[in-house]
Amino acid sequence: MKVALGSDHAGFSLKEYIAEHLGARDKSFLDCGVSSEDSVDYPDIAVSVVNAVLSGECECGILICGTGIGMSIAANKHKGIRAALCGEPYSAKCARKHNDANILTMGSRVIGPGLAVDIVEAFFTETFDGGRHKRRLDKIEFIEK
Repeated sequence: MKVALGSDHAGFSLKEYIAEHLGARDKSFLDCGVSSEDSVDYPDIAVSVVNAVLSGECECGILICGTGIGMSIAANKHKGIRAALCGEPYSAKCARKHNDANILTMGSRVIGPGLAVDIVEAFFTETFDGGRHKRRLDKIEFIEK
């Protein structure tokens, strides 16, 4: 599974930490920026990760900003994206199992690196359950139209 990984300036250090973790686990990722703590506009980074996911270049994405809220809002503006802001592993598991989330967002000013890794691992260990959850996603897709 290839992961699109991106952050704004506030999430830069946590993005780098997650990148190291993914590399150590031999998980392929595409770094969509940023490359420093210089101020940037988070919607620009969200678009880069979203495009990588929607094009099929990456199967899913991770977006990090100060709270994770802005990245989640920006990513969810795109048809076909189901970005989930998660602050602990249980929500990350449910985001995948019940909502077929394809982008994980996190807040670097809210969680630390150890918890972030636990959230990432939880997000990647689950798969979509389908069934009644698929019916609900179909309704969301209808709203997108």
